[in-house]
Amino acid sequence: MQLGAFSISLSVKDLAASKSFYEKLGFSVFGGNEGENWLIMKNDDHVIGLFQGMFEHNILTFNPGWDQAANPLASFTDVRDLQRQLKSQGIQFQTEADETTQGPASLSFTDPDGNIILIDQHL
Repeated sequence: MQLGAFSISLSVKDLAASKSFYEKLGFSVFGGNEGENWLIMKNDDHVIGLFQGMFEHNILTFNPGWDQAANPLASFTDVRDLQRQLKSQGIQFQTEADETTQGPASLSFTDPDGNIILIDQHL
């Protein structure tokens, strides 16, 4: 199963403090909008998202259709196909992609320890 690019989305208390901390670890801003309280930061192929006030818990994020630099892939498994595969394996969803649509869509579920997993397709 190919889930796409991986990142962790961190729920942070202070965006500026978190940005400064991760810069000390070699991360630099790759995308986002500080005025909207979110940044995407990279260190080589490692990607983290910093989100202040947007969600309560950290989230494991997969982006079908993107490589680790957010470049579109020539071919990928659509989020709706992933959803069907996961459903067939008994995964219970918190949110689901509308299978009658095409293009951007997302779904989410939790692992056995309560960690949120988001599959978020932007293409």
